[in-house]
Amino acid sequence: MGKGDPYPKRVLGEAAVAAGRTDTFLGERYRRPARRRAEQRATVATARSILVVIWHLLDDPTLRFVDLGSDFYEQRIDKQRRTADLLRQLQALGHQVTLAPAA
Repeated sequence: MGKGDPYPKRVLGEAAVAAGRTDTFLGERYRRPARRRAEQRATVATARSILVVIWHLLDDPTLRFVDLGSDFYEQRIDKQRRTADLLRQLQALGHQVTLAPAA
């Protein structure tokens, strides 16, 4: 997390790891990079997200936190585009692919 006061870094890191165990947007924010990269990077990314939320809530007292839900990222996926991307990747690897709808 870089240099600076170790206490806020430690508290944000613990909050990020704890958020990773919840079924919330921040929990999914932790789990997505943790699957692909090291958990430390996921901790830093989630801690930053928590800090941004805190900053905005303190900056404007009229704001209220609304959790976007753990399925936020899944709702935003364009399935046709994702299918085309995966198909293109498989073809680039030398595979011939035929798609059939799932039963």
